[in-house]
Amino acid sequence: MIRSAKRPDSKSNWKVLVTDKVTRKILSNSCTMSELTEEGVSLVEEINKRRQPLPNFDAVYFIQPTIENVIILLSDMAGTTPLYREAYIFFSSTVSKELVARIKREPTIRSRFRAMKELNLEYFVIDSQCFITDYGKALEDLYVDKEINQKGEECLAAMANRIATVFASLSEFPFVRYRAAKSLDLTTMTTFSDLIPTKLASYVWNCLVEYKTLKNFPQTETCELLILDRSIDQVAPVIHEWTYDAMCHDLLEMDGNKYVHEVPNGTGGFEWKEVLLDQEHDPVWLELRHSHIADASDRLHDKLTNFMSKNKAAQMHQGSREGDHELSTHDLQKLVQSLPQFSEQKEKLSLHADIAVKIHNIRHKTALNGVGKLEQDLVFGDAGTKDVINFLKEQTDITHECKVRLLMIYAATRPRKFESEKLRKLMDLANLSPDDMNAVYNMRFLAAAPESKMTAFTNAFSLKIHHKKKKHSLRTDRPGEEPALQLSRFHPMIEELIEKLSKNELPMNEYPCLNDPTPTNLDGTSHSKSARVHDIPGRSMRSRPSTWARPRSSDESDPVMSRPTREVKKTGKRIFVFIVGGATRSELRVCHELTTKLRREIILGSSSLDDPAQFVEKVKSLTPNDNEISLDDLGI
Repeated sequence: MIRSAKRPDSKSNWKVLVTDKVTRKILSNSCTMSELTEEGVSLVEEINKRRQPLPNFDAVYFIQPTIENVIILLSDMAGTTPLYREAYIFFSSTVSKELVARIKREPTIRSRFRAMKELNLEYFVIDSQCFITDYGKALEDLYVDKEINQKGEECLAAMANRIATVFASLSEFPFVRYRAAKSLDLTTMTTFSDLIPTKLASYVWNCLVEYKTLKNFPQTETCELLILDRSIDQVAPVIHEWTYDAMCHDLLEMDGNKYVHEVPNGTGGFEWKEVLLDQEHDPVWLELRHSHIADASDRLHDKLTNFMSKNKAAQMHQGSREGDHELSTHDLQKLVQSLPQFSEQKEKLSLHADIAVKIHNIRHKTALNGVGKLEQDLVFGDAGTKDVINFLKEQTDITHECKVRLLMIYAATRPRKFESEKLRKLMDLANLSPDDMNAVYNMRFLAAAPESKMTAFTNAFSLKIHHKKKKHSLRTDRPGEEPALQLSRFHPMIEELIEKLSKNELPMNEYPCLNDPTPTNLDGTSHSKSARVHDIPGRSMRSRPSTWARPRSSDESDPVMSRPTREVKKTGKRIFVFIVGGATRSELRVCHELTTKLRREIILGSSSLDDPAQFVEKVKSLTPNDNEISLDDLGI
């Protein structure tokens, strides 16, 4: 976009970049100001704010195709003294015919436009395998009303538009699969929330059909898209995840990827410093982020030891502090040569040593290991109500937030308890406030659709014969796989779904495909078990490294700071998984791990990426409407 806005006849190619609030956030998630400056951008401004006229500069407008933005754009370039010399217009998504007609009605202004294109880029990159559509209120807008509502439909349509721009920008055309509503017989009622994946899939499909008219858009399927919603796994957003990345975002005060910590200053005191924990800026973070916290601590200790033993500057610095010897001229020369590398390594390792100590202290101060074990035992059916009661009575050090999350997991594993006095007594024992009780009771909005009577009977009969699943368990231990570390039994549900999808084992009656060429039976089930995506040729079968959001290069020869990212040779088509209602750090980790395991790039999308505290607050906000069950109905 920026490079196309150059005048071949101009000595200076400096330009102004004009954005709106949404496109500015898209830019800030994708590149830095220094990168824009290198491409000739001297200033970034917001379209809805008062701006200084710069008639000697061209402007690049990267804006959403809204009537408000177009009106301001036309006003900027109108009259004898327009705000900028000429303008290059890039819309973030498809422009309506009405807006195009409005622009065409202004021939004088239109002559000042050097280019006008649909960029189709309206999503927010989180990392190399994750994007969000940035609808933080998706839970509130979609999961309260049982009836079809206009607000929910508008939310899904807008979300679909942004999802579609992902495929337009990557030149991918997916098989669109979605989780079907379970309530398909006369014994149960299908609600709006049951139909969320179905409706979103339909909206996405409509957008993709329009994109098929674009010049370079594929005409045959090249990848797979699986659309799910938060009811697929209620536990993942609140259970304690024990990997380094997740614990940092859960236990430390972070703003996105920004972390503030105390560092020594030049005067012998301390000052606060803001750092970014991401794959672009921190190779140590990149290596440790998906490791179990115990493994991450061991590896960090090894790195520190390795650093002290191999870095000349570190050895000399330590020796001079201990008074071992005076530094010779030769030593000083080596010290100076090592200083830049020494400073960077010391800074990164000191940062992560500080983080590891803080996490360790929080774990022990709040009895987090005990909380985590009980959470996992509840999910796997190895603990019950009595265990929760005893834990709440005996453990006085656990935080208020941990109690809320524990009881949210308890409620998720026992959906029939929502109206029981037993759940109320547990919350009283935990001393929860009415606001916190809302978080527990509102988990019912995220519960999967109830089974039909016939399905329930079939499942009960099957369990009675095979004894495979314990009462109240939401997970079973995977056969032949024992967790190597404590508290790592839990696995997000999408892990199983992605693996089944990759093996063509995802049932078509439960996860239909909108563009599946396989004919279906009258009952809606397919003749085949799943869509045979691997058998259909497409442009995305590749062994090239991913260019979705490749990290910048670093010094691979450095044993302490080198990146562990050996590019996996991918032989299969991309898999996109989109979760309505917020994704989690554990689900993002799974996508990275399965990319290596399956040798297919797995990209996670969601309406938002939530840390546990954020998710709990969102669940609290699910206030019932008049026709919904209220807390009064439940005796609160």
